[in-house]
Amino acid sequence: MIEYKTVSLANQVYEVLLHDIINGKYKKGEIITESGLSKELGVSRTPIREAILRLSQERLVKDRQMGSEVIGISKKDVEDMLNVKRLLEPEIAEGLAENLSEKGMEKLGEIVDKQEYYSQKNDYEKVMILDTEFHTVLYGESGSNVYSQILEQTHKKLLRVRLSSLRNEKRINQSTEEHRELFDILKTGDAVRIRKQLMKHLENSRENILKGISQWD
Repeated sequence: MIEYKTVSLANQVYEVLLHDIINGKYKKGEIITESGLSKELGVSRTPIREAILRLSQERLVKDRQMGSEVIGISKKDVEDMLNVKRLLEPEIAEGLAENLSEKGMEKLGEIVDKQEYYSQKNDYEKVMILDTEFHTVLYGESGSNVYSQILEQTHKKLLRVRLSSLRNEKRINQSTEEHRELFDILKTGDAVRIRKQLMKHLENSRENILKGISQWD
Protein backbone atom coordinates (compact mmCIF):
# COMPACT_ATOMS: atom_id res chain seq x y z
CA MET A 1 0.00 0.00 0.00
CA ILE A 2 1.39 3.41 -1.04
CA GLU A 3 1.59 6.01 1.72
CA TYR A 4 0.36 9.43 0.64
CA LYS A 5 3.08 12.07 0.85
CA THR A 6 3.63 15.62 -0.39
CA VAL A 7 5.23 14.40 -3.63
CA SER A 8 2.87 13.31 -6.38
CA LEU A 9 1.31 9.87 -6.17
CA ALA A 10 2.75 9.02 -9.60
CA ASN A 11 6.25 9.78 -8.31
CA GLN A 12 5.68 7.56 -5.29
CA VAL A 13 4.47 4.72 -7.51
CA TYR A 14 7.45 5.23 -9.80
CA GLU A 15 9.91 5.03 -6.89
CA VAL A 16 8.27 1.84 -5.58
CA LEU A 17 8.28 0.16 -8.99
CA LEU A 18 11.83 1.29 -9.73
CA HIS A 19 13.02 -0.13 -6.40
CA ASP A 20 11.18 -3.41 -6.97
CA ILE A 21 12.53 -3.82 -10.51
CA ILE A 22 16.10 -3.01 -9.48
CA ASN A 23 15.93 -5.40 -6.53
CA GLY A 24 14.47 -8.22 -8.60
CA LYS A 25 10.98 -8.42 -7.12
CA TYR A 26 9.74 -8.22 -10.69
CA LYS A 27 11.90 -10.55 -12.77
CA LYS A 28 13.19 -9.96 -16.27
CA GLY A 29 10.51 -11.02 -18.76
CA GLU A 30 7.69 -10.78 -16.21
CA ILE A 31 4.53 -9.01 -17.34
CA ILE A 32 3.14 -6.36 -15.01
CA THR A 33 -0.28 -4.80 -15.56
CA GLU A 34 -2.02 -1.63 -14.47
CA SER A 35 -4.88 -3.61 -12.92
CA GLY A 36 -2.55 -5.93 -11.01
CA LEU A 37 -0.39 -3.09 -9.72
CA SER A 38 -3.49 -1.09 -8.82
CA LYS A 39 -4.63 -3.90 -6.53
CA GLU A 40 -1.15 -4.53 -5.16
CA LEU A 41 -0.35 -0.90 -4.36
CA GLY A 42 -3.85 0.26 -3.48
CA VAL A 43 -3.94 3.19 -5.91
CA SER A 44 -5.86 4.01 -9.06
CA ARG A 45 -4.59 3.19 -12.53
CA THR A 46 -3.74 6.80 -13.46
CA PRO A 47 -0.58 7.21 -11.32
CA ILE A 48 0.45 3.67 -12.27
CA ARG A 49 0.09 4.53 -15.96
CA GLU A 50 2.26 7.63 -15.47
CA ALA A 51 4.89 5.66 -13.54
CA ILE A 52 5.02 2.90 -16.15
CA LEU A 53 5.45 5.53 -18.88
CA ARG A 54 8.53 6.85 -17.06
CA LEU A 55 9.91 3.35 -16.63
CA SER A 56 9.30 2.70 -20.32
CA GLN A 57 11.15 5.90 -21.26
CA GLU A 58 14.05 4.71 -19.12
CA ARG A 59 13.89 1.33 -20.89
CA LEU A 60 13.26 -0.63 -17.73
CA VAL A 61 9.97 -1.96 -19.07
CA LYS A 62 8.60 -2.50 -22.58
CA ASP A 63 5.01 -2.23 -23.76
CA ARG A 64 3.38 -5.54 -24.64
CA GLN A 65 -0.16 -6.48 -25.66
CA MET A 66 -0.93 -7.97 -22.23
CA GLY A 67 0.81 -5.27 -20.18
CA SER A 68 4.43 -4.19 -19.65
CA GLU A 69 7.36 -6.57 -19.84
CA VAL A 70 10.10 -6.06 -17.26
CA ILE A 71 13.47 -5.52 -18.91
CA GLY A 72 15.40 -4.65 -15.76
CA ILE A 73 19.09 -3.85 -15.72
CA SER A 74 21.62 -5.92 -17.66
CA LYS A 75 25.35 -6.41 -17.17
CA LYS A 76 25.97 -3.97 -20.04
CA ASP A 77 23.68 -1.43 -18.37
CA VAL A 78 25.72 -1.69 -15.16
CA GLU A 79 28.99 -1.28 -17.04
CA ASP A 80 27.62 1.75 -18.90
CA MET A 81 26.30 3.35 -15.70
CA LEU A 82 29.66 2.87 -14.03
CA ASN A 83 31.27 4.61 -16.98
CA VAL A 84 28.79 7.49 -16.64
CA LYS A 85 29.77 7.89 -12.99
CA ARG A 86 33.44 7.59 -13.90
CA LEU A 87 33.14 10.42 -16.42
CA LEU A 88 30.79 12.77 -14.58
CA GLU A 89 31.33 12.40 -10.84
CA PRO A 90 34.86 13.89 -10.80
CA GLU A 91 33.40 16.90 -12.63
CA ILE A 92 31.47 17.98 -9.53
CA ALA A 93 34.68 18.54 -7.55
CA GLU A 94 35.01 22.22 -8.40
CA GLY A 95 31.32 22.80 -7.75
CA LEU A 96 31.63 21.17 -4.33
CA ALA A 97 34.67 23.29 -3.50
CA GLU A 98 32.71 26.44 -4.35
CA ASN A 99 29.15 25.63 -3.29
CA LEU A 100 29.21 23.16 -0.40
CA SER A 101 27.15 24.73 2.38
CA GLU A 102 27.59 24.51 6.13
CA LYS A 103 24.32 22.59 6.31
CA GLY A 104 25.56 20.21 3.63
CA MET A 105 28.80 19.60 5.50
CA GLU A 106 26.89 18.95 8.68
CA LYS A 107 24.65 16.43 6.94
CA LEU A 108 27.61 14.64 5.34
CA GLY A 109 29.33 14.43 8.73
CA GLU A 110 26.24 12.88 10.32
CA ILE A 111 26.01 10.32 7.52
CA VAL A 112 29.67 9.31 7.78
CA ASP A 113 29.36 8.93 11.56
CA LYS A 114 26.41 6.58 11.07
CA GLN A 115 28.23 4.68 8.33
CA GLU A 116 31.15 4.04 10.64
CA TYR A 117 28.79 2.80 13.33
CA TYR A 118 26.91 0.40 11.05
CA SER A 119 30.00 -0.78 9.17
CA GLN A 120 31.43 -1.96 12.49
CA LYS A 121 28.28 -4.04 12.88
CA ASN A 122 28.56 -5.31 9.29
CA ASP A 123 25.06 -3.97 8.63
CA TYR A 124 25.40 -3.88 4.85
CA GLU A 125 21.91 -2.62 4.10
CA LYS A 126 22.14 0.33 6.52
CA VAL A 127 25.56 1.28 5.13
CA MET A 128 24.18 1.07 1.59
CA ILE A 129 21.21 3.31 2.46
CA LEU A 130 23.61 5.80 4.04
CA ASP A 131 25.88 5.55 1.00
CA THR A 132 22.95 6.62 -1.17
CA GLU A 133 22.21 9.52 1.19
CA PHE A 134 25.87 10.58 1.17
CA HIS A 135 26.04 10.71 -2.62
CA THR A 136 22.65 12.40 -2.90
CA VAL A 137 23.87 15.22 -0.64
CA LEU A 138 27.12 15.47 -2.62
CA TYR A 139 25.30 15.77 -5.93
CA GLY A 140 22.79 18.26 -4.54
CA GLU A 141 25.56 20.46 -3.14
CA SER A 142 27.56 20.45 -6.39
CA GLY A 143 25.78 23.45 -7.85
CA SER A 144 24.95 21.58 -11.07
CA ASN A 145 21.35 20.55 -11.60
CA VAL A 146 22.33 18.55 -14.70
CA TYR A 147 25.10 16.52 -13.07
CA SER A 148 23.06 16.11 -9.91
CA GLN A 149 20.05 14.67 -11.75
CA ILE A 150 22.07 12.28 -13.92
CA LEU A 151 24.34 11.06 -11.14
CA GLU A 152 21.60 10.65 -8.54
CA GLN A 153 19.46 8.58 -10.90
CA THR A 154 22.44 6.49 -12.01
CA HIS A 155 23.54 5.85 -8.44
CA LYS A 156 19.99 4.80 -7.52
CA LYS A 157 19.77 2.35 -10.43
CA LEU A 158 23.00 0.71 -9.27
CA LEU A 159 21.36 -0.07 -5.92
CA ARG A 160 21.32 -3.86 -6.18
CA VAL A 161 24.91 -4.20 -7.37
CA ARG A 162 26.12 -1.65 -4.83
CA LEU A 163 24.53 -3.67 -2.05
CA SER A 164 26.19 -6.84 -3.38
CA SER A 165 29.57 -5.11 -3.49
CA LEU A 166 29.20 -4.08 0.16
CA ARG A 167 28.50 -7.65 1.30
CA ASN A 168 32.18 -7.89 2.04
CA GLU A 169 33.69 -6.81 5.33
CA LYS A 170 36.81 -5.41 3.68
CA ARG A 171 34.87 -3.35 1.14
CA ILE A 172 32.27 -2.08 3.60
CA ASN A 173 35.05 -0.72 5.82
CA GLN A 174 37.05 0.57 2.86
CA SER A 175 34.06 2.40 1.42
CA THR A 176 33.28 4.02 4.76
CA GLU A 177 36.91 5.07 5.19
CA GLU A 178 36.87 6.62 1.72
CA HIS A 179 33.78 8.64 2.63
CA ARG A 180 35.50 9.84 5.81
CA GLU A 181 38.58 10.83 3.80
CA LEU A 182 36.42 12.70 1.30
CA PHE A 183 34.52 14.45 4.08
CA ASP A 184 37.79 15.65 5.63
CA ILE A 185 39.08 16.84 2.25
CA LEU A 186 35.82 18.69 1.54
CA LYS A 187 36.54 20.83 4.61
CA THR A 188 39.64 22.20 2.86
CA GLY A 189 37.76 23.39 -0.21
CA ASP A 190 40.60 22.08 -2.39
CA ALA A 191 39.00 21.09 -5.71
CA VAL A 192 42.05 19.16 -6.89
CA ARG A 193 42.14 16.97 -3.79
CA ILE A 194 38.36 16.54 -3.84
CA ARG A 195 38.51 15.35 -7.44
CA LYS A 196 41.36 12.95 -6.66
CA GLN A 197 39.44 11.41 -3.75
CA LEU A 198 36.25 11.11 -5.79
CA MET A 199 38.21 9.25 -8.47
CA LYS A 200 39.80 6.95 -5.89
CA HIS A 201 36.41 6.08 -4.41
CA LEU A 202 34.91 5.57 -7.87
CA GLU A 203 37.65 3.23 -9.05
CA ASN A 204 37.50 1.07 -5.93
CA SER A 205 33.71 0.88 -6.08
CA ARG A 206 33.78 0.15 -9.81
CA GLU A 207 36.32 -2.64 -9.39
CA ASN A 208 34.23 -4.36 -6.72
CA ILE A 209 30.99 -4.04 -8.67
CA LEU A 210 32.56 -5.39 -11.86
CA LYS A 211 33.81 -8.41 -9.92
CA GLY A 212 30.31 -8.95 -8.60
CA ILE A 213 28.66 -8.94 -12.02
CA SER A 214 31.36 -10.93 -13.82
CA GLN A 215 29.15 -14.05 -13.85
CA TRP A 216 26.01 -12.30 -15.09
CA ASP A 217 24.64 -13.40 -18.48
